[in-house]
Formats: sequence, structure tokens, C-alpha cells
Amino acid sequence: MILENVKKSVDYIRKQTDFIPDISVTLGSGLGHFVNAVEAVATIDYKDIPGFFPPTVEGHGGRLVLGQLGDKNVALLQGRVHYYEGHSMAEVVHPTRVVGMLGAQTMVITNSAGGLNKDIQPGTFMVLRDQVNMTGENPLRGPNVAELGVRFPDMSEPFDHKLSDQLEGILKEKQVPYFNGTYFGVQGPTYETAAEVKLFGEMGGGAVGMSTVPEVIAAKHMGKKVVGISCITNLGTGLSSEALTHDDVKAVASRVESQFSDFLAQFIKSL
Repeated sequence: MILENVKKSVDYIRKQTDFIPDISVTLGSGLGHFVNAVEAVATIDYKDIPGFFPPTVEGHGGRLVLGQLGDKNVALLQGRVHYYEGHSMAEVVHPTRVVGMLGAQTMVITNSAGGLNKDIQPGTFMVLRDQVNMTGENPLRGPNVAELGVRFPDMSEPFDHKLSDQLEGILKEKQVPYFNGTYFGVQGPTYETAAEVKLFGEMGGGAVGMSTVPEVIAAKHMGKKVVGISCITNLGTGLSSEALTHDDVKAVASRVESQFSDFLAQFIKSL
């Protein structure tokens, strides 16, 4: 059923365009304006693609944009659905699998996340170097789909070291505030308690969020190269005296979206 659903989506998209992407970009909360950097060939609403679901969270546009950035063919997933919205893990990672089957060999996965260190300033970026799955779920649970990947995929390098170094070099060159870190993925939708934030930090976490981890697992299952970048939009509970709201997350992401689009565009052009 999983493979059939992926093929249905791919078939529908290919009826709209014969465009084949080399690179995919998943755009997190408030980061969707990156689509303006791309010369679009086709734009398709998620609601029109079999197997896709429109996001219910503000800051996620819900469109697949296929186009060119420099000499690179890219597929942009403008927004995502989350496990906490009531979707199955298969539905959460479905768009990732579809753009992979469309042709994308390198996947850039972005998100807005909470910082796990009091010295991090909101608006700083984190290059994802590893991840910890705290969701209690795995998108590969159940019968393995051999056409997508092996039963037991290796996760020793969830994020491609060479490409992550390349991204880091561009951040340095453009003097963008950043750090390297490990992303802790949780179910949500509640923000973390102060005790959870303290624990994740003590365990080596750099940022925590409610996405990305399932998508990375699905991408690695398919043998794709993955690069991850978080926009730190807030500090975790207990590290800041402010109560956390999604409006604040969107506001910080909006403040740095121009900077984000600039360095991400250069990175993609350099691939």
C-alpha cells in the first residue's frame, strides 16, 4: 500500500510536468518564502496530489514547487504535515518518498526548533550533525518496502558530513550566526517541559523540535544524501522566562527568512 500510494502521487505529478528534480528542500515553519528564490516550472497544491495532506499549522504553505535555482533542478516542499496532527508516520514521510522517487538524490530538510542551551540566541541557525528519535515511533515500522530500501538501514551518518561541511563554510563566509548540533525529535504538540529541556541538553542535544527525524529516516532508507538546518526560533522551557507560542516561532523565522533564503540558495547552487 505504501509503495502504491507513492507511485500514485508520482504519476499525478508527472502528468502535470516532466520536470525531474536533483535536489529537494523541505521548508519548515515560517521558512516557506524561500520559494521566491526559485524559477518555478510547476506549482501544485498538496490538496490536489493523491496521498498528500494540506498542513493545518500556520506557517506551512502546503505546495509542491518544482523549478530551477541556478543550474539546479529543485523540488520544494513548502510546508509539511506532522505526526501530532493525527497523521500516520507513513503519511508524514510520504512527500519525502515522493520527491525521492521523482529523482531527488540530495535532500535538504529544514525546520524551526527550540534551543537547548541558554547561550543560544533566537535567530541563530544549527547545522544538524546527528539526531535522536524521541518520538517513540519509526516510519519504517511494519513490512519493509524493498523497492524503497533495505530492512535495516544504516544510520551512522544521517546527515552527509561532506555536504554539511560545505553548508557550514557558506554560513561562515556570509557571517551567519550558527552552531553544529544534534536535533532531538519529539511528538508534540505540547512544548517541552523544563525538565525535558534540561534532560535533552544534558544528553547532548542542541535543539528540539516536532519534525525532521521521520523524514531523515525515510530519506536514508531510500539511500539519499541528507543535509539538515534548524532555525532556532526560541529557547526551550526553563531557559527563558517567556511562555512559548507558535506566533513567536513564526515571528523569529520571518525575521531571518531573507538571510535564510540567501545562504540556502548559495548552498544549493554550490552542490
